[in-house]
Amino acid sequence: MIGNRITHRMADGVRIPGTWRHAFIRNGGQYFLTDLFIFADGIVDCWGFVTLDEFEEKLRRGWVATSFPEGARVSAHGLAAWKFAEPHAWLTPELLLAEVRDTVEQLNGRPDSTARCLAAVDVFLADRTEENRAAARAAYLAIPETQRHYALGDMDNKDWPLQALIAGPGGELEDWSDEPLTQEDYDDAIAYFEERARSAAGRSPRTPADGPATSFAPAVHLYQSYPKERTDDPGTVGLRNDYPAPVDIDGVTYPSVAHAYWAVSVTDNDIRAAVLAADTLYAARRLTAKAARRPAWEHARTAVMTSLLRAKYTQHPDLAEILLATGDATIVYDDSDSGYWGNDTGQGRNWTGRLLELVRSELQARQAGIALPGQRVGAGQHRRSPAHPGAAHASRSSSHPDPDGVPLQ
Repeated sequence: MIGNRITHRMADGVRIPGTWRHAFIRNGGQYFLTDLFIFADGIVDCWGFVTLDEFEEKLRRGWVATSFPEGARVSAHGLAAWKFAEPHAWLTPELLLAEVRDTVEQLNGRPDSTARCLAAVDVFLADRTEENRAAARAAYLAIPETQRHYALGDMDNKDWPLQALIAGPGGELEDWSDEPLTQEDYDDAIAYFEERARSAAGRSPRTPADGPATSFAPAVHLYQSYPKERTDDPGTVGLRNDYPAPVDIDGVTYPSVAHAYWAVSVTDNDIRAAVLAADTLYAARRLTAKAARRPAWEHARTAVMTSLLRAKYTQHPDLAEILLATGDATIVYDDSDSGYWGNDTGQGRNWTGRLLELVRSELQARQAGIALPGQRVGAGQHRRSPAHPGAAHASRSSSHPDPDGVPLQ
């Protein structure tokens, strides 16, 4: 079960939530206390990634152990080693598999076995037929035995009301009594659930006030590429910072966002002019590699990039449409030279992707007629893109860019 043990892994640029629990791995006749990682996509890490079906097989073969022979050697890496003496295990392979399957459901926000049981109970309470009671009983028995006491979230009554409800008058309670259930006790169970329903009806639903917490669209991965010319239909390549979409900043037209970024990053005017004339991002980056950066550049660079991306998608409505078409997808940006700007196989900070999502949200707000603080609805409309790639060079200013930088608005 999830509790507070929250983790994640990255898969194709998508953050997959997960959790973990303690478990024993049996390898070479020895048992190892370790952590079992369970992820929302049904992948389990038990000294290697496996699917749920493969995990079930590892349980059957004892690789993930739920029973322990007397005297078997055990190791907790770097902590201790010992032998089992009078071992007693709480789980069976079937119970552990059921708990893991429930955990996957919880990670996805779907009803697990407990929620399905309580839904079946609601059906029975609304229409108290023996058929509905049997369905509620089957749903209760589908809850892992180790979790049934927690099904109602009531540690005083535990699952007694559930057992009474599915047993019915004259029925037997598994763990509570050897005597048949009396009518009085059954009526008490019914009253318990009726009071529980009244309490639930009086609580405000816990729903997000302003929308979902996570995206619903598949992630968009902007793979490393080296576009040299504009095309009529660039697709998501047009979202790359080195795509040749000229941006006008304070009267100076740069061949791309990347050119502008590297030019603004340095203090030497001659280097800035050389960057402005560079044919590729690689050349622009190489020109600035050993040049002095502007004071506090590492603190200002994110704001500068934000301003440049806003300029790009304001001045190029065709590219803005491509960005808008990504919906609310996570944008994963490859940058082989920077773990700050790029995703770096899940280890980087992916700031370019995050800023593209920010600019996309601003475009969506403008499209919806929502005025942002300090702005007028309709302000800053798209400028028309240059008619052809050469127009960028024709529109360059002969003066050097202002060394004080890009306006951050």
